[in-house]
Amino acid sequence: MIDKSRLIQFGARIVCFQKGEILFSQGSLPRYYYQIILGAVKMNNFNEEGKEFVQGLFSDGDSFGEPPLFLTDNYPANAVALIDSEIFLLAKDKFMELLMNNPQIHLNVTTNLAHRLYYKSIMASEIACEEPEHRVLKLIDYFKTKITKSSAYSPYKVEITRQQIADLTGLRVETVIRSIKSLERKGELMINHRKVYR
Repeated sequence: MIDKSRLIQFGARIVCFQKGEILFSQGSLPRYYYQIILGAVKMNNFNEEGKEFVQGLFSDGDSFGEPPLFLTDNYPANAVALIDSEIFLLAKDKFMELLMNNPQIHLNVTTNLAHRLYYKSIMASEIACEEPEHRVLKLIDYFKTKITKSSAYSPYKVEITRQQIADLTGLRVETVIRSIKSLERKGELMINHRKVYR
């Protein structure tokens, strides 16, 4: 999201994380701005029974974990590398300096955070009120139009796994599988070689 040369100019360093490695833990204080060069990261929480809830999935070019940098508050979730990943780390004070000196970048970061807040609002309503099939379809449509910027009228290959859909919608993976099959029968989705298309 922020140009790589600008990050390097303000002192960002590249750090490699192995699959499963924790970048930061829930409750820890924020020290860095994170932006993925290559790889994938999830932010998650666990309830008292140990069930995981995925707060978000991030991949190449995405940033994550910014809100606590602005609030000077602890992280509300963990960040874990889903695969081996290369990530820019920019110290908090340098990140703030970069934003103050670059109003357009500051606006871009704010817009990105607004998109995430919008998504959270939609999914909170879906999880609280809607049936599983509706939740699954809403999530897929969000990834299609907002994340990958695909046309609403062109075929879209769903890249997130059924387990990730379950984690992001608060459903059991078995429920997601049944919902996808039902949506295929209704003509809302297509399954080809176990891959889902919308």
